[in-house]
Amino acid sequence: MSGEWVHPGQTLIWAVWVLAAATKGPATADAPARHTNLGWVQGTQASVLGNDMLVNVFLGVPYAAPPVGPLRFAKPEPLLPWDGFLNATSYPKLCFQNSEWLFTDQHILKVHYPKFRVSEDCLYLNIYAPAHAETGSKLPVMVWLPGGAFETGSASIFDGSALASYEDVLVVTIQYRLGIFGFFNTGDEHARGNWAFMDQVAALIWVQENIEFFGGDPRCVTIFGESAGAISVSSLILSPMTKGLFHRAIMESGVAIIPYLKAPDYERNDDLQTIASICDCSASDSVALLQCLRAKSSKELLSINQKTKSFTRVVDGLFFPNEPLDLLAQKLFHLVPSIIGVNNHECGFLLPMKEFPEILWGSNKSLALQLIHSVLHIPVQYLYLVANEYFHNKHSLVDIRNRFLDLLGDVFFVIPGLVTAQYHTDAGAPVYFYEFQHRPQCLKDRKPSFVKADHTDEIRFVFGGAFLKGNIVMFEEATEEEKGLSRKMMRYWANFARTGRSTGSKAVPYLHYCLFVLQTHFWKITSLLQQYRCSQNAVLVEMTSDLISNGMETVKTKFSEDCLYLNIYTPADLMKRSRLPVMVWIHGGALLMGGASSCDGLVLSAHENVVVVTIQYRLGIWGFFSTGDEHSRGNWGHLDQVAALHWVQENIANFGGDPGSVTIFGGSAGAESVSVLVLSPLAKNLFHRAISESGVALIPGLVKKDSKAEAKRIAAFAGCKTITSAVLVHCLRQKTEDELLEITQKMNFFTLNFLGDPTKTYPFLPTVVDGVLLPKMPEEMLAEKNFNTVPYIVGINKQEFGWILPLLMGFPLTAGKMDQEMATSFVWKSYPILNIPEELAPVATDKYLGGTHDPVQKKDLLLDLIADRLFGVPSVNTARYHRDAGVPTYMYEFQYRPRFSSELKSKTVIGDHGDEQSSVFGIPVLQDGASEEEINLSKMMMKFWANFARNGNPNGKGLPHWPAYDQKEEYLQIGVNTQAAEKLKSEKVAFWNELLSQEATKKAPRSKHVEL
Repeated sequence: MSGEWVHPGQTLIWAVWVLAAATKGPATADAPARHTNLGWVQGTQASVLGNDMLVNVFLGVPYAAPPVGPLRFAKPEPLLPWDGFLNATSYPKLCFQNSEWLFTDQHILKVHYPKFRVSEDCLYLNIYAPAHAETGSKLPVMVWLPGGAFETGSASIFDGSALASYEDVLVVTIQYRLGIFGFFNTGDEHARGNWAFMDQVAALIWVQENIEFFGGDPRCVTIFGESAGAISVSSLILSPMTKGLFHRAIMESGVAIIPYLKAPDYERNDDLQTIASICDCSASDSVALLQCLRAKSSKELLSINQKTKSFTRVVDGLFFPNEPLDLLAQKLFHLVPSIIGVNNHECGFLLPMKEFPEILWGSNKSLALQLIHSVLHIPVQYLYLVANEYFHNKHSLVDIRNRFLDLLGDVFFVIPGLVTAQYHTDAGAPVYFYEFQHRPQCLKDRKPSFVKADHTDEIRFVFGGAFLKGNIVMFEEATEEEKGLSRKMMRYWANFARTGRSTGSKAVPYLHYCLFVLQTHFWKITSLLQQYRCSQNAVLVEMTSDLISNGMETVKTKFSEDCLYLNIYTPADLMKRSRLPVMVWIHGGALLMGGASSCDGLVLSAHENVVVVTIQYRLGIWGFFSTGDEHSRGNWGHLDQVAALHWVQENIANFGGDPGSVTIFGGSAGAESVSVLVLSPLAKNLFHRAISESGVALIPGLVKKDSKAEAKRIAAFAGCKTITSAVLVHCLRQKTEDELLEITQKMNFFTLNFLGDPTKTYPFLPTVVDGVLLPKMPEEMLAEKNFNTVPYIVGINKQEFGWILPLLMGFPLTAGKMDQEMATSFVWKSYPILNIPEELAPVATDKYLGGTHDPVQKKDLLLDLIADRLFGVPSVNTARYHRDAGVPTYMYEFQYRPRFSSELKSKTVIGDHGDEQSSVFGIPVLQDGASEEEINLSKMMMKFWANFARNGNPNGKGLPHWPAYDQKEEYLQIGVNTQAAEKLKSEKVAFWNELLSQEATKKAPRSKHVEL
């Protein structure tokens, strides 16, 4: 370190310290030695469970001179070089503190530490480096700042061995002065305060000057911390003193704007007067106060610390030029990528146990409000607002306790975290947000059962506590599931340290969740962390999720009527690239299920430099109930989609998107929604290109003139009278969400009745002709060329009815050997989705199945029949209408089986319904085990889709040529061999168009008003 730190009175102290700490002796295999700018340090080696990579451990490496004597309440000073080898094999002493917390927390948290001593001579750090690391290795460096309310804590209770071994990074844990030792100030130049933060700066300077000798890269330093350590990280981001000292930051349960970190001036003045009385001097005499305090013993100062609680961070003009909130608002901070996170029960047990343990047994509203008034200093006149927000309709002691603890977590952690994330995002800094939601199993006998993920619970996972072998025990009783979660979290944290992104090595540059799980309401920012899907049948959702994910899906989905949110994914370098193409994804799910987060826009956004928006809309009864008149026209889900597109037009420029270049795309019912929006006059000028993947408005059953029959059936299950539409609607609005969910389940949506009358089965609540969103039936509007003429991609998959749809809809395909009669019966019983009259069912089955007697072939051909009627023919007809209107149109058929298909799916099924979506969203790019073939296919499809979003033409350099869909009816076959072809399903289209010609010209909808 440079000489400007030197303090004349310290030479003797340094000399004595160096003689005591330094030893002569060379390095050995198990005693690694590294040279620093100050001299040699000799450490030891450690191993971890489950990984062969050894770790070089250097404990108690000094980074500044001991802050004692004249350096008490002063900036840290540099060390003098030493001769020989500094023994770095023993834990350093803790910074002076009340160490009783070690015993209580060890019991509560079920951890174990060696016996530590305390001292003011405590400015040390510990280094954990993979054994292979040496000068030139340039491994990422992760510098940990421990928490402890700035009153307690230590570098040594956190063992970085597992994180270093498993993730091939250098971990540095540092100590800094605490309590009165770290924050005493006189409010003037004699003792500015913030000594703890100055220590952290000194440690980071040491890292910059020396970490390369241990194999670290000083240009790739991530600071991370928890609680007070996270507050420190957030503060270091704000300080001009730290410019260039780190490059990424992770804040776990703490940010600089947490309320009450700064005591009021009157409290500090009172505490100065208390100290002055103890020292028998004037509080206004800063020099005398300092002389007095520097003469006190460490224990005497600790005793004074118990009486004076106001010495915390201050605006000192050096470390903090201004208040943290002002610095954030003025964008005066380092624009480094950051992760900010909270646990879902920050004040569940550990923190309230220390402050007001009596509340944990339960609370009435009066006690809770008294605590809110005293702890949060909320004026009495505003308490009713708090009570109304948190305690409305809460009467039991347990409910009020739970809400009170939630309130504390919101005030101290969640809201400050959200606000900080928003400021960072607004300034253009990449931000990731998380909520940790797992309660460690080992704490089941240490914390009450109501406690979820409490304050500090994530730390043992981040540090790989389950894999430690040394005398720091952080997670001795981890389950296999918890070990897996720990590996995942170590990987997230280390990936971020490597690249500034939380994704794996297969991810691509410039990735940024603009608001990660920050959810944006159509009108205002409302919340982060827990996204609720729109209300829907949870059983159907869970079954679908299990089938698609092989039962590996672990995130429990939550549902709510409050669900009109969207997710935004943007490339990270928005300051360089603005006005990017916008791709708005509309999820599928038969207009009954699904959510914005079912498809992740991460890879597509990053690979193709586009803004991806995924939206939610109301589903089922909430989204498509209709009485066919002005009392409830229906199509609410589609109107939500229109509202989302309005939001995009008004706001997406703030996220780097171009509102003049918006492409809507969707799959299945999302593709049908895209097709409906193309037809709707309400969506004019809200988008400029469209992609329908396996779904159009011509699909039978998904669009109807009205759904009065469905409404009457809903009324019957709800016990509502149908005297008039107004009476029915009023009745349904009185139902609770749970009651409507029960009705939804009774309706048996998305299933067919193969035993009863098919004309009385209602598998969907469809889009309807409402005269507003949809003026006429889709085929009429297409034939009249009365639609938004935007460039359009329409596509299908090779086996749309190959597996997932027949399985979910209950087709009894294993009931026996398939013959012509059985097939004909299935076609007729499928009338609700196929609209094939009973007299035409034999004609259709004879056309498809008449050429074979093989039962297996007949079953496959029956599935082809249904797929053609549902998807193939409507899609080709839609493409023809658009082509004939002079609109640039492209068609494709997806012919690939994803490697990660369900184990239950037959190996013969290639291009099942929904299979293309994983490639469109780049899922193989991130999946371990994905073949190069599938990765390349995914990259090609992302490129096609993004090119189309950019200029209305999917073609581009290095891609197979995709011809426009013209009179030759050329289309693209996408698969192992991607190539152009002609006349997609032309023969089948001709057959069905002729067969159903009478159905297509049925009577127009009645215009007169009809009540239910």
